[in-house]
Amino acid sequence: MKNELEKYFDRLWPICRSITGNGLRESLNILSEVIPLEIIEYPTGTKAFDWEVPREWNIKEAYIETPGGERIADFNVNNLHVLNYSIPVDKTVSFDELKEHVRTLPDQPDAIPYVTSYYSEKWGFCLSQNQFDSLPKEGNYKVKIDSTLEPGSLSVGHCILNGETDEEILISTYVCHPSMANNELSGPLAAAFLYKKLASLSKRKYTYRFVFAPETAGVIAYLSQYGNHMSAKIKAGFVATCCGDAGPFTYKRSKDPTNLADRAAEHLLRSAGLPHSVINFAVGGSDERQYCSPGFNMPVGSLMRTMYQHYPEYHTSLDNKDFISFEALEETVETYYDICRILELNGLYFNKIQHCEPQLGKRGLYPDSLNPDDARTELHNLLHLLSFADGKMDLIEIADRRGTCALNFAKAIAECTEAGILERL
Repeated sequence: MKNELEKYFDRLWPICRSITGNGLRESLNILSEVIPLEIIEYPTGTKAFDWEVPREWNIKEAYIETPGGERIADFNVNNLHVLNYSIPVDKTVSFDELKEHVRTLPDQPDAIPYVTSYYSEKWGFCLSQNQFDSLPKEGNYKVKIDSTLEPGSLSVGHCILNGETDEEILISTYVCHPSMANNELSGPLAAAFLYKKLASLSKRKYTYRFVFAPETAGVIAYLSQYGNHMSAKIKAGFVATCCGDAGPFTYKRSKDPTNLADRAAEHLLRSAGLPHSVINFAVGGSDERQYCSPGFNMPVGSLMRTMYQHYPEYHTSLDNKDFISFEALEETVETYYDICRILELNGLYFNKIQHCEPQLGKRGLYPDSLNPDDARTELHNLLHLLSFADGKMDLIEIADRRGTCALNFAKAIAECTEAGILERL
């Protein structure tokens, strides 16, 4: 998987994405090679609750030409050089006028910042502080941004992976940032490759809804179409972002930490011994704000590595391929997959023999020997399961009582079900 993740990363990296436009569509089309996305187009002007789909933005080139004729801030060299959603400009300006349209990061002098202007018509460039400081203060500069801002549409990709029931698990990620690695590409790549693993399962209880949308505006548009259905069907959901650096996991809870999403994620992180931290829901963040808004209040959390805004490379050109680890990204995919497996396995189980423990030997469930230790562990897992399977306590709680992962009961559940002494309610 690691090599495939890197291959798709390399193809997606150069594309200039935004909340609308051809770069967004191109990215969704590439991801559709991994996950069969249906692309939905929301036309400019479409009302979505308190929002309205904006005009579509596209860009061909942009640069600054210095008084000495040197081309800098070249969009084709680094697409972060341009204020995302910048209006077109083609004129000659003084340094004093230019500096009013340049953004830098004085505290990170080698980094190009990522800046947007979605809902205010501006033009601008982003430079490293070091490059800006080297510019001559005298003479004229040519500035050119060959962009368009016209009626069009906003694109969202979604995929429904059907299960045995119409109860849904949501996996949502955003595809609206230009060339950044952890804060942009890691989430869509993790979600796409999670789809591949879930699609390979021979049986799924849940139906999985995958959403690849521009952050905020895209999810709001999507919810204006599907929100009421999702409110009724979503049993757990996660926003995948910042999945690719080598830091420990962070899990951000939904507004109600007793729900299935939070319980399953925290159980897996804890029982698997993965270094992690857990934080409560807060409005600073990503699309969980929309899913957890009062009118929907869905059980949607977010599993990350190092959290956005908590690493200095965030929203800068330093969030690049060198910053992430494809081994870590693969581990994130596997961790999401294990959470989904717990969701699939979790439920209320009932031991049909409620008075004393079943006679395991006559059913071939008692091992011939309790050596090695794994045989003893499997037996104790089975006995623990049967002891707590009263139809009132779900598997996550049963596993928590034993201090082990719910996935470790999969074999016992299968064997006891086949032997006719255990049923799932």
